[in-house]
Amino acid sequence: MPLSSTLRSSHVLWTLGILLLLLGWDALALDLSMARWFGDAGGFALRDDWLLTSVLHDGARRLGWVLWGGLLLTVWRPVGGLRALARGERAGLVAGVGLALLTVSVLKGGSHTSCPWDLTEFGGLTRYVSHWQWQVYDGGGGHCFPAGHASTGFAFVAGYFWLRETAPRAARRWLVAALTAGLVLGLAQQVRGAHFMSHTLWTAWLCWSAAGLGHALQRRAQARRGAVRGHRGMVPPARGETGRAG
Repeated sequence: MPLSSTLRSSHVLWTLGILLLLLGWDALALDLSMARWFGDAGGFALRDDWLLTSVLHDGARRLGWVLWGGLLLTVWRPVGGLRALARGERAGLVAGVGLALLTVSVLKGGSHTSCPWDLTEFGGLTRYVSHWQWQVYDGGGGHCFPAGHASTGFAFVAGYFWLRETAPRAARRWLVAALTAGLVLGLAQQVRGAHFMSHTLWTAWLCWSAAGLGHALQRRAQARRGAVRGHRGMVPPARGETGRAG
């Protein structure tokens, strides 16, 4: 089965449409304009705010790991809409979340982009360099693009792809919850000066794309196994196998 046939055209169009909007955001250089809502030459006033740091950063990160661990347990002990999935599909869902997290982590690890609070405009020592200038160092610590913390929520969009056929209502709820969580966590980091808004938006797109691709690959593998089993079932027995028993 071609990979394209396992990807719905509507999802491909949404993915490409949002990609164009993200490119437009970057082209208009809206990151700095939005960052100035929360920071100035003196820095970001809410950088060390208790709610943003202890709850929406540290606490949310721990909760994310707990949820992923709980999702892993549902491979053997499914609950809710996950009961409609076969065990292999539940394992695929867990892997889909992991793939989204890994995609963001790998890109973040190789990024030279520094955080807003590192920029001279906001009291730091680093000059602003677009994250599209991959080989240009801005003088800071880098590793700030995309937004790793927002992926704690966005990675769970994988649930939408795995549940959309067997439990569509649960899939939509899962999608809304994951997008809302990721956006809230991304905005919290934006207010603190830890990320630009584009970092959060690109993280959402990357998690959506990685999860969708992971689901398509699993469906393709399942289709291939089914085709092989079907082919074996149609193979006629070898000569002598149908003769009378001696």
